Amino acid sequence: MVSDTQIEQFLTFELAGESYGVEILKVQEIRGWEAVREIPNTPTFIKGALNLRGEIVPIIDLRERFGMEETEYSPVTVVIVLCVENSLGSNVMGIVADAVSDVLDIKIADIKDSPKLGSKIDTRYMRGMYVGKTQMMMILDVDKLLDSEEFEGIVNL
Repeated sequence: MVSDTQIEQFLTFELAGESYGVEILKVQEIRGWEAVREIPNTPTFIKGALNLRGEIVPIIDLRERFGMEETEYSPVTVVIVLCVENSLGSNVMGIVADAVSDVLDIKIADIKDSPKLGSKIDTRYMRGMYVGKTQMMMILDVDKLLDSEEFEGIVNL
């Protein structure tokens, strides 16, 4: 049972001027953008892979994954390296974000359910919404968003 006062920390980041958050416990590291090794025959949202201390890490551009307008990577563009859990175990993947914002302490009770937008709008990657004093933020479920089983047959690393 979740207490009304239980708090989780979330790393917040920007995509196309909107705020998103992921559980801080899923974040392995934050890196500045650097060129990646392209992987042939993959969807355009899979930018390629990085060699991170001997581990091959696929890099996903969330703007493209979410169907947003593409943009040039800038000096504030970052790769957030995340540890993803699925039925096969854990996997490390990176997401490209426009910029990292902050780490927020959020009461679990303050995270609202994902909006019901009908069957044509995909909200399966959303854990919920948080409405703060100055912003509204979409909280992502990285285990669903970066489910390596979903990429099986697309990425062979």
